[in-house]
Amino acid sequence: MSMRLRLLVPLCLSLPLAPALAQTEADYLTNARQLTFEGRRSGEGYFSADGTKMVFQSEREEGNPFYQIYLMDLETGDQERISPGMGKTTCAWMHPDGKRILFASTHTDPKSKELQAAEYKDRETSRVRKYSWDYDEHYDIWEYTLADRSLKNLTQTQGYDAEGAYSPDGKSIVFASNRAAYQRKLSTEDEERLKVDKQYFMDIYVADADGQNVRQLTDVPGYDGGPFFSADGKRICWRRFTPKGDVAEVWTMNVDGSDAHPVTKLGAMSWAPYFHPSGDYLIFTTNLNGFANFELYIVDAAGKHEPVRVTTTDGFDGLPVFSPDGQKLSWTSGRTSNGQSQIFMADWNDAAARKALGLVKGEPSSVKEVKKVEQPDFSLTKSDITPTDLRQHVTYLASDELDGRLTGTEGEKLATQYVADVFKGIGLVPYGDEAWFEPFEFTAGVALGDDNRLSLQGAEEVPLTTDKDWRPLSFSQLGEVAASDIVFAGYGVETPDSATGEDGKPMETYSSYAHLEVKDKWVMVFRYLPEGISKDRRNELTRYASLRHKALVARQKGARGLIIVSGPNSKVVQQLVPMSFDASLASSGIAAISITDALANRLLKPAGKTVKELQDKLDTGDLMGGINCEGLKLSAKIDIRQEKKTGRNVLGVLPARDQPDPHVAPLIVCAHIDHLGSKGGSNSRAKGDEANMIHHGADDNASGVAGVIEIAQWLADLKKQGKIKLTRDVIFATWSGEELGLLGSSHYVEALAKMFRGDPNGKLTGMFAACLNMDMIGRFQKTLVLQGVGSSTWWPKEIEKRNAPIGLPITTQTDAYLPTDSTIFYQRGIPTLNAFTGSHEDYHKPSDTADKIDYDNAAKITRLMGLIARGVATADTNPDFVAMEAPKNKDSRGGLRAYLGTIPDYAQGDIKGVKLSGVSPVGPAGKAGVKGGDIIIKLGGKEVLNIYDYTSLMGELKIGQETTITVLRAGQEVELKITPGSRE
Repeated sequence: MSMRLRLLVPLCLSLPLAPALAQTEADYLTNARQLTFEGRRSGEGYFSADGTKMVFQSEREEGNPFYQIYLMDLETGDQERISPGMGKTTCAWMHPDGKRILFASTHTDPKSKELQAAEYKDRETSRVRKYSWDYDEHYDIWEYTLADRSLKNLTQTQGYDAEGAYSPDGKSIVFASNRAAYQRKLSTEDEERLKVDKQYFMDIYVADADGQNVRQLTDVPGYDGGPFFSADGKRICWRRFTPKGDVAEVWTMNVDGSDAHPVTKLGAMSWAPYFHPSGDYLIFTTNLNGFANFELYIVDAAGKHEPVRVTTTDGFDGLPVFSPDGQKLSWTSGRTSNGQSQIFMADWNDAAARKALGLVKGEPSSVKEVKKVEQPDFSLTKSDITPTDLRQHVTYLASDELDGRLTGTEGEKLATQYVADVFKGIGLVPYGDEAWFEPFEFTAGVALGDDNRLSLQGAEEVPLTTDKDWRPLSFSQLGEVAASDIVFAGYGVETPDSATGEDGKPMETYSSYAHLEVKDKWVMVFRYLPEGISKDRRNELTRYASLRHKALVARQKGARGLIIVSGPNSKVVQQLVPMSFDASLASSGIAAISITDALANRLLKPAGKTVKELQDKLDTGDLMGGINCEGLKLSAKIDIRQEKKTGRNVLGVLPARDQPDPHVAPLIVCAHIDHLGSKGGSNSRAKGDEANMIHHGADDNASGVAGVIEIAQWLADLKKQGKIKLTRDVIFATWSGEELGLLGSSHYVEALAKMFRGDPNGKLTGMFAACLNMDMIGRFQKTLVLQGVGSSTWWPKEIEKRNAPIGLPITTQTDAYLPTDSTIFYQRGIPTLNAFTGSHEDYHKPSDTADKIDYDNAAKITRLMGLIARGVATADTNPDFVAMEAPKNKDSRGGLRAYLGTIPDYAQGDIKGVKLSGVSPVGPAGKAGVKGGDIIIKLGGKEVLNIYDYTSLMGELKIGQETTITVLRAGQEVELKITPGSRE
């Protein structure tokens, strides 16, 4: 396995520094309140030197769509505009004397009015430009005097001069500018770059307070900007982007430009830094927790410690600033009722910040040691497997501090770091030479992109606002949709002629498309099923009512787009379909959007119909003809962004000898370490407010991880004492991403198969002796369930032998196809055995806590699995592998009667089609020649783009009637004959 060890090193070294996790937002911020309300949005509020006033920018001026600068008296609430009201403005700052205000403006640009008119026109089509991306070369820095309301231009140089601030003594200003690009001779490449990427040339400058004596402090490729002085005037903080503009870090330097160094190394978009008045630490904004999820973090001024998260509330949080006394924090946030950014203010807990960063008040941060979330001292645990030691591991892993261990979060990083520290402490060898981790990237969710728009032609011009009037569906095809006619097709349901009911008898057909031509048109349909139909009829039609299936039908009929409307009878909380992430990232192959009832009524108006009228008629169960929305056309641009995150597995080896031996198949002992996080999401079983609480996952699966740790420590000690002679290495692994679809274990086996078999879908038979997995061993009820016993003839005898000294009541299950990580190994040809104590009332709820674990019986189960591991690890031969047919579970396929014996890879990502992780060798697919690793692209001659298409088309198959299945294999299409079997 030595090649594998070397493979992991660069991956692990590329991981960003893992910040420590904030306990809760309330630890740092209390009495939070919204400070600004007026206008479209406001932001960048900065205090006066005495803390009694705030200067800020806001879009609230009639006749100007851009930010203007305002001054607010925090004692009286009085406000006044101090910018001219023409052009764009940004980045204001008050002089320490309180009499002058600095800001940047383009009001002298002769094209200001023209640009304002163009902006309003853009907004009518829902295309809103963000001023901060313009780097308008007409921006200059101006000084406004409150006494006489006069303006003085401090910079008169071509280029973007903005983002300015006075020094604490009022004698200097610091600002950002790309003026050098307009002053010097550029290379041909840079001339072209300046046309499209003006921020690339941004640098930091200082000047006297009157704008004279300008000095350039930075001169590197990429954006340097957002500078501020420290309270003592000795340092400057700013943000520095990479030349590509995709990563930014927080930097500080002396006021003369010397001693410049980064204080963050997060590998994310970290920006808007601001010094605490003490100078000991900074607060900044970063999207470390997700591409569009900007949160506030703090970091010590020397950058020696791990940054600590401050905000945890949904919505944008950024541009933070401390009050001069350090007792308050102001920041810009999207946590408003309408989601638009406004300024918020809260009391700041300096003591909590210092504690989190390991700082002592008044003492320089550079001499401090990093303060981490406290871990239990595992060096105090016994070498034997004990209830006390299990309790210690579970209590930490399921603690509030780890926030539910959701894959890709700080809680997961803390949990995996803990396991890595334990593995190191008990003498395992890292499975990555110098690192214990195996990172993997995954898609954590979807969000609206910046370039969505919807335009209605043929009616009065009324702006259609994204996320208010309409919203794309998460599985929509992306890109432009040309202006097209609109038709209405009821509930959008169509059953095939061959459809049968639960009793297997032909069922009454239903079609929303009778006599309706939809080719190259938008099809508007209701969201669910008719409200008034019988329960039996609803059960029959349910399989055809999902939005994915409605999109499939519309696409097959040649429609250009699908429009979903909820209708008043559905009584939904939100009329627009949520932008939710689902298991398949693949597009449905058709544009798909959700609209409000009000917009639907506008579309139906030319036909003299209303949403209520049509839904009332259809809800009786009657069918009706389609409707053409005469004279109207709809065009769209759909932009959906996938949020990528990185999770990590932990891997350690107990070598049989001094070093891991790649020539002998190792045993793997494993469990999954992730859980559902602070909000359980769609996998949570919690109701109401509980769904948004920390899901601790003590049994699922801190208990299994604790068991892996204890077995590792016990076997390592036996080897150290010379009490056992291992014949093979033992790999101990904790997988992440199990709750999201077996992501971590899938990544691991695919990488191995690609390296050693030349095919990521290849079998691994013989590469591992066996896989012992523990998933939920902490809530013993009446019996221990050992699953996958049919995967090898070894297991019955081994279980009998090893349980003799323990005496646990055991129930065995033959099936090795389980909703846990062991299945990934079984599908690759490896014998597996999984320990499980059963589900319970607290499963996938916040109430799955450490105090409810049965540690005495968990220790017995761990000892049993440890003895089995010991038996395999000291044996001269490998357990044999027995192939089994995948179970014909009717419920697992939504009640489908047809059976093909395919095993979809639910972690396939955005592959077009349905990738198979395996097939049953005795099922119809196996007999037809379908193989694991194949990608199904057609079934019965109809296109398959994703798992939903596949499931829907399976419902149309006739048992015993031959059809075709087309797969993509090694880049080539292969059509095979297949005869569906019965699932019953």
